[in-house]
Amino acid sequence: MDVCYNKLFKLLIDKSMKKTEFRKAIGISQSTLAKLSNNENVSLAIIVRICRKFNCTVDEILEIIYIPEDKNDTKVDS
Repeated sequence: MDVCYNKLFKLLIDKSMKKTEFRKAIGISQSTLAKLSNNENVSLAIIVRICRKFNCTVDEILEIIYIPEDKNDTKVDS
């Protein structure tokens, strides 16, 4: 499963908020902002801070994307 934060960045556009303003308002580091921008995992505490700031729920800022594993792609332990 993967995560997608496109809803969050759409929300920022709707609020005319730049990523730098968002980062400072939430109190996150540049590396955490980069993780969000690259659809990487961040801590639940960060997600909660974002939801509190924008008075929204988790499903309004992110999506969990299910990507089925290829059954033919098996790992071989060495």
